[in-house]
Amino acid sequence: MKFTLGALAPFLPLVSLFAPAAQAASNDTTPMQIRLAYAGPTGMVVSWNTYAQLSQPTVRYGLSATDLNLTASSNESVTYTTSTTYNNHVKITGLKPNTQYFYQPQNSNSSTPFTFKTSIPAGDSTPYSVRMVVDLGLMGPQGLTTHVGKGAANPLGPNDKNTIQSVLEDDSDYEFLWHPGDIAYADYWLKEEIQGFLPNTTIEGGIEVYESLLNQFYDEMTPITSNKAYMVGPGNHEANCDNGGTTDSAHNITYDVSICMPGQTNFTGFINHFRMPSSESKGFGNFWYSFDHGMTHYVQLDTETDIGHGLVAPDEPGGSEGEDAGPFARRDAQLNWLESDLAAVNRTETPWIVVAGHRPWYVSAKNRSSTLCEDCRHVFEPIFLNYSVDLVLSGHVHVYERNAPVAYTNPDPAELNNPKAPWYITNGAAGHYDGLDDFVLPLQPYSRFATDKVYGWSKLTFHNCTHLTHDFVASANGTVLDTATLYKNRTCAVEAKTPPSSSSSSGSTATSSGAAAATYTGAAGVVESSLEAVMGLAMLVVAYVSLV
Repeated sequence: MKFTLGALAPFLPLVSLFAPAAQAASNDTTPMQIRLAYAGPTGMVVSWNTYAQLSQPTVRYGLSATDLNLTASSNESVTYTTSTTYNNHVKITGLKPNTQYFYQPQNSNSSTPFTFKTSIPAGDSTPYSVRMVVDLGLMGPQGLTTHVGKGAANPLGPNDKNTIQSVLEDDSDYEFLWHPGDIAYADYWLKEEIQGFLPNTTIEGGIEVYESLLNQFYDEMTPITSNKAYMVGPGNHEANCDNGGTTDSAHNITYDVSICMPGQTNFTGFINHFRMPSSESKGFGNFWYSFDHGMTHYVQLDTETDIGHGLVAPDEPGGSEGEDAGPFARRDAQLNWLESDLAAVNRTETPWIVVAGHRPWYVSAKNRSSTLCEDCRHVFEPIFLNYSVDLVLSGHVHVYERNAPVAYTNPDPAELNNPKAPWYITNGAAGHYDGLDDFVLPLQPYSRFATDKVYGWSKLTFHNCTHLTHDFVASANGTVLDTATLYKNRTCAVEAKTPPSSSSSSGSTATSSGAAAATYTGAAGVVESSLEAVMGLAMLVVAYVSLV
């Protein structure tokens, strides 16, 4: 079925309920949904949306809030068939690295300029932290809230902060926000209507509902993304429609991908909305790219299409979910790019290599045959091992699980004390309307800490070239439920800072706490002394009381 805006006329009284932003707009060229992305160490892309197309999107910027004496422009004001807005993108180049700038997109109604800081240049050993969320959807009123529809699960508690609030209100400084896939979950509109969470429209009217949910999410993110680089990657919900179909049991109807609108198929909205540093890293669009930041080389991969070796990714034609999405490049393009990218890393300047892809292959999930990306493992894991990747991050499964470093399904005997294998962490617990997933017990042998009852986000802290800490932060109250530090035995090009107090130069530590009924420790979990075990139990009780 082909949908056109004209076909929506009979449904406008219904769909207008879902477009409060459009009704409140005072000027069709007023910027909204402002977001940033690194464009190399001396560049930044400023993006924003407007209801009207701009002939020449322009940004004023400068080193002082009172003197925005420089301008940058582009001709990128783009949209797609069913979108209610235009996406405007301006790349600013020639900036000073690690420097704060003030800026305003054209026609801004804000009296105070926004700010951004360019990336820390490679070779700079200044300690820093970043935030990561995966599988993050709209947070109330028409997304995850204190109640959910019939068949959904895990509503927020009445006093809980959601993940967007938690990241925004966290008072510790960080460099950027990384979101490797499943952004907004606007494609859940039909499921939410069937479950009674949203008022029923029509299939044709779903176009406006989808766009409204998407715009609400980006509006919610603006307080973060207008001041911090927002680095994203593709997930299945950027290309599918309720995972390829939704069943309305009451009416005995199962919908398939024929109901999907242009904004949901083939990553159309994702392609239009973002501009990642693929040109700077010889990657491909928003799908695979890399960038350096201080002592770390970051790699974003696409686990949804273009896997390589002729393997069909889950969202490619013929894939498991049936969407028409990709491939986007020649055979093995991503795989060849990854090899070249990692081979070119200067480990003296950027000793850490951190990779993110949406789908995991090491996780204690249900339906492992359909959940895990085994093809990804077969293609990517040998390259990760060959180039000594330090950390691999993923989501897709809506749980948090910290694993040991793993090579070909086997835990590295060194654990976090100078392992040869990459360290794998899955955190798809940022939160969305449908709630969290469940683990299958017992956990996999490589699992070290896991929770399937807590929404949360990841904090990565790079202390120096030898110590990297990962924290899982509960969004509800900011409690750190799990922390672990990876140690790598290497010589820093610049004298290392004092290691974190929880670690020693000859080893690593990992501690965990959380709701008593919501956390699990793997069979080969972290060995603690008797005193540490007692302290851990105390932390567990405190965390449980604070969460309930």
